[in-house]
Amino acid sequence: MVASVDMISDLLRPTIEALSLELWGVEHIARGRSSLLRIYIDSPEGITIDDCERASRQVSGVLDVEDPLSGEYTLEVSSPGMDRPLFRFEQYGQFIGDVVNLRLRTPIDGRRKFKGVLEKAEADQVVMTVDGELVEIPFQHIDKANIAF
Repeated sequence: MVASVDMISDLLRPTIEALSLELWGVEHIARGRSSLLRIYIDSPEGITIDDCERASRQVSGVLDVEDPLSGEYTLEVSSPGMDRPLFRFEQYGQFIGDVVNLRLRTPIDGRRKFKGVLEKAEADQVVMTVDGELVEIPFQHIDKANIAF
């Protein structure tokens, strides 16, 4: 069975929150016969290696029991870092005024990649200043996003 990233997030969120941490996001990256499952955790105080180790042990136990992924995979637990990826719409509101990189599923005016200042995130769209102009991007068109560092 191969679960979606959303299903894995829902499965792991209670475990991460029980450690007084926030599940920032989940990535599942296929690599030939194996894959990488990357779990991003965060907290207001920041993340330490000990936090990652504790979360990794707990998450590993849940994944062993629930077995949401078929085949071999490597589990990686990490902080989002300075160039943190953005996974959920509500995360964008925390970074108004910051420079953000976006890669789109669907091009806008022939472009898939945008880098600009995040002006607002509301009504299921983000508004950025890109090259001096405001650009409105529907959230459902965003494939990947991260804070530019």
